[in-house]
Amino acid sequence: MENTSCYYDGQISPFSQTGMSLNDLLIQRGYGIFDYLRVVDNKPLFVEDHLDRLYNSAALMHMDVPQSKESILKIVMELVAKNDMPYSGLKLIVSGGDSSDGYSLEQPRLTIIQQPLPVPSNQFSVNPFILMSHPFQRQLPQVKTTDYLMAIYLQPQLKAFGGQDILYTHEGMIRECPRSNFFLISEQGHIVTAKDQVLKGITRKNILAEASANGITIEERPIALDEINTAKGAFIASSTKRIIPVSKIDTTNIPTDSPILQKVFDLLVQKEQAYLKV
Repeated sequence: MENTSCYYDGQISPFSQTGMSLNDLLIQRGYGIFDYLRVVDNKPLFVEDHLDRLYNSAALMHMDVPQSKESILKIVMELVAKNDMPYSGLKLIVSGGDSSDGYSLEQPRLTIIQQPLPVPSNQFSVNPFILMSHPFQRQLPQVKTTDYLMAIYLQPQLKAFGGQDILYTHEGMIRECPRSNFFLISEQGHIVTAKDQVLKGITRKNILAEASANGITIEERPIALDEINTAKGAFIASSTKRIIPVSKIDTTNIPTDSPILQKVFDLLVQKEQAYLKV
């Protein structure tokens, strides 16, 4: 990472020479947002959607992004070319910026970090996850904030449980995982996902659009936790994970042999490949 270039406060420089101000509200109060996207063959994947979401998050957090979308895209392309890291992840962070009193929001700051990622297979061969449910409703769930306090706090408990991720619930209703959207495959073969009080993921958007266009019924609605007892399958999805089947939630086993899992994965890969060809 030391020799990798990143963008911080108006310039591209080596990561090792970049230091965040201790007066930044991200450090002082944890006030910040971010977005994360993959780079494939040195092309940022679905970058327009990610920038739209970044600006939406900023607006909801009363933050003015210091650069336009066009300027950020130019910076991203310059950074990707400079680092020449064909398969990687880009994290775009908008922090609260320096504050004269450590509390007031004054001038947000943009940081962009690029990190290498392993190249995923285009074959659906991932191992299923076991999820541990936990009652928790994220603040401002429609915003991709830097606040992962609960998720990190629960890591020792998750490790003791023997699971790979946490499934947030609220008053008996399923919400999402800390870094992924959650989907259920109903008895009727429909894909069901929470409509409200969750982050609207870019991969979620692509899954719903492609599945619907290919004959799979989509239900965006509240999901009761006890619906897992009759589910024909479940999976989580994110930009880096694509889709990962879920084999168990708490003590309830869930089938992983639904053909919908393979179909959704294939549709997602096809969507990515079509975007990269443009």
